[in-house]
Amino acid sequence: MENTAIDTGRNEKLKLILNAITIKLKSTAFAGIGIALFIGFWSLLSFYTKDALPGPLATFTVLKEMLSDPFYDYGPNDKGIGLQLFNSIKTVLLGFLLGSLVAIPIGILMGASKICKQIMYPIVQLLKPVSPLAWFPIGLVVFKDTGMATIFIVFITSLWSTLINTSFGIASIPEDHKNVAKAFGFSKMRYLTKILIPFSLPHIITGLRLSISVAWLVIVAGEMLSGGAGIGFFVWDSWNALSLEKVISAIIIIGVVGLVFDKFFTFIENKVSYKS
Repeated sequence: MENTAIDTGRNEKLKLILNAITIKLKSTAFAGIGIALFIGFWSLLSFYTKDALPGPLATFTVLKEMLSDPFYDYGPNDKGIGLQLFNSIKTVLLGFLLGSLVAIPIGILMGASKICKQIMYPIVQLLKPVSPLAWFPIGLVVFKDTGMATIFIVFITSLWSTLINTSFGIASIPEDHKNVAKAFGFSKMRYLTKILIPFSLPHIITGLRLSISVAWLVIVAGEMLSGGAGIGFFVWDSWNALSLEKVISAIIIIGVVGLVFDKFFTFIENKVSYKS
C-alpha cells in the first residue's frame, strides 16, 4: 500500500515536470515562429527597397563586428557599443531610482489619504501626458548640463506609472484588513509592514515594471538631443554616418535590453503576487 502511494506521488511529479517542459517547448516554438515571420517580413521589405534598407544578413554581420570589440575607446565620439550601452543603463537606473524614491511615498500618501489624493491627482493628470522631450529644455535651464538634463527627463517620466499603481494598491486594501489591524491594536509601523506594504507590493512592482520600460524608451530620445555618449547618441551618430546596419543593430540591442528589464521585474512581480 505504501509503495503504491509512493509510486503515485512519483507519477504525479513526473507528469508535472513533463507538463512544464511541454509548455516551455510550445512557448519556445511559438516565439521561434514569430521571429522567423519577422525576419521574413524584414527580408521582403529590404528586397522591396532594393537594399536601401539593409537586410537581416547584412545587419547581423555588422552586429557581430560590433559585439566582437564592444568596449573600445578611441575618443569622445568613437566608443564601442558596450561603453555606449553601459552609459545609457547607468543614466536610466539613476533617473529611475530617483523617480521611484519620489513616486512610492507620494503614491502611498495619495492612496491612504483622500485629501492628499484630491490635492495631488490633478497635478499628476496635468503633467503625466507631457512629452518627455518637452522636459529637456527645463532640465537644461535648471541643471546647465546635458547629462543631468537627460537624467531629469528619465526621472520625471518614470514617476507616473509607479505613483499611480502605488496609489491604487494602497487605496484597494480591503476594509476587513484595516478592521483586523484595529481589532488587534496594530501600531502604525506594524500596520505598514504587515498589511499595507505586503498587500500593495504587487501593484508597486507592476508600476516599477511599467516605469522602467518608459525610462528605457525615453533614454534614446534624450541622448539623441544631448549627444556625447549613450545608445541614443550611437543611433544618431550612425544615422549621420549613413550606416543603417549600425542603426538597426542598435535597435535590436535596445529591444533586448528592454526585454531583460521587463523580464526581471515580471519575475519579481510573480514572486510577490498572491497565488490562489
